[in-house]
Amino acid sequence: MIRIVIADDEELIRGALVALLGLEPDLEVVADVADGAAAVTGARTHRPDVVLLDLEMPVLDGIEAARALSDAMPTVIVTRHARPGTLRRALSAGVRGFVPKSTPAARLAEIIRDVAAGERYIDAGLAAAALTEDESPLTPREADVLRCTRDGLATKQIARELSLAHGTVRNHLSSAIAKLHVDNRVAAAAVAWDRGWI
Repeated sequence: MIRIVIADDEELIRGALVALLGLEPDLEVVADVADGAAAVTGARTHRPDVVLLDLEMPVLDGIEAARALSDAMPTVIVTRHARPGTLRRALSAGVRGFVPKSTPAARLAEIIRDVAAGERYIDAGLAAAALTEDESPLTPREADVLRCTRDGLATKQIARELSLAHGTVRNHLSSAIAKLHVDNRVAAAAVAWDRGWI
């Protein structure tokens, strides 16, 4: 029996995944949760064979949750926003599977079996797009400050969150704005998000 923890903040989608995967004779959903932090806690508690994570969740997103679990158990990201840059971030976080939410339930069950057996599955369309997309021009710290900007934090809050000086945050934001050829930090965060760089 392949044991699964499912994390998705949309209750209807999470319930559908639980029901559909529960119909498979060799799959058992041992927990379903609504955010990334609960996914990490649930996975550490239940020790499943695979953790199925939505990309966009509160507290921790799917990639952050996967990074926290990557050494302990295989993770699969399921998302409706399957951008190539996001795929690169997911792979660097140790994700073993990356699939769009349009994947049929029967196919998702096959992917879970493959990942539980030690294989990796990346949607072919996403992989092809990732090979042709430009690399992110942002430094890791610039990506961090834009991620916080996208979360709605002011520069002083970002400084506290990342343990940086307020001036250092402003410098990172100015650099990111210049690199992305936009007028302000909110626009920079939007561009970086759209391209999957944060």
